[in-house]
Amino acid sequence: MKYSRIAGTGRCLPQKVVTNAELAKSVDTSDEWIRERTGISQRHIAGDDETTLTLCEGAALQAMEAAGVGPGDIDLILVGTTTPDQVFPNMGVLLQHRLGIRTACPSFGLEAACTGFLYALSLADKFIRLGDAKRALVVGAETLSRMIDWQDRTTCVLFGDGAGAVILETADEPGIISTHLHADGQYKDLLYHPWGVSQGADKLVPGHDAVRMKGNEVFKVAVMTLGRIVDETLAANNLEKADIDWLIPHQANIRIIEATARKLGMPMERVVVTVGEHGNTSAASVPMALDVAVRDGRIKRGDMLLLEAFGGGFTWGSALIRY
Repeated sequence: MKYSRIAGTGRCLPQKVVTNAELAKSVDTSDEWIRERTGISQRHIAGDDETTLTLCEGAALQAMEAAGVGPGDIDLILVGTTTPDQVFPNMGVLLQHRLGIRTACPSFGLEAACTGFLYALSLADKFIRLGDAKRALVVGAETLSRMIDWQDRTTCVLFGDGAGAVILETADEPGIISTHLHADGQYKDLLYHPWGVSQGADKLVPGHDAVRMKGNEVFKVAVMTLGRIVDETLAANNLEKADIDWLIPHQANIRIIEATARKLGMPMERVVVTVGEHGNTSAASVPMALDVAVRDGRIKRGDMLLLEAFGGGFTWGSALIRY
């Protein structure tokens, strides 16, 4: 039986940085208020010449370089995003063209909000295990700043833009040990964007069709759900909490991250935290945090990683990885 392993990682952030102090000039908030409730001090915001696709490209090129592969080596592309450049062609196809990949490989995007990267990673792993792919490019990317009401302090302080990517390749030993994906639509009205193409442009209300969130309710469900998936992942692999070297959580809110770490009994020194510098970048947050810790040397080959995410829908998921 074949398995998949992570051969390389990469990330790409927009050039523009918006600090809490800058936000406080245009909305009723403060640096202290944002830091205390979210742990965020700044976020990167896409400029006029930056899109989800350009961020995907930057992250993908870094991951390919780290893995030592070229365009001809990729035979599967998956992009998790809620903010595609176009309705169609899909983001996988657009990225395939941008990277000059001419292998006619399956390429597609998928949408699972903040869990999008883990959904894509799980699917790529299954392609490789089944022998339908040998080397996959998996990306999580967002430009959520384009979906935010910048006068709504409950949401505009949270989100940022960016992209993260990994190269998965065939291996004889499991790198991706297991993945666990879930969703529950009963919570759809707690965190959502109210408008879609099929509703018709006449339903679009300028200035009002932006991300909406009931923050307290989202927090409660997220903490409970992520605690359960930690237990599920460990039980499925007959592991103890102490077997995990690094927790790489979705970077939504420092309080949610801390609650998940407590569930694992893991000190924060063993948790990769980038929410302060990146904000909540949705599907991009987990792969970007992974890349940060790989490149600064914290994560080393052989380490056991637990990746987890939670997003609108609600969707949630985890991946247990031997790096």
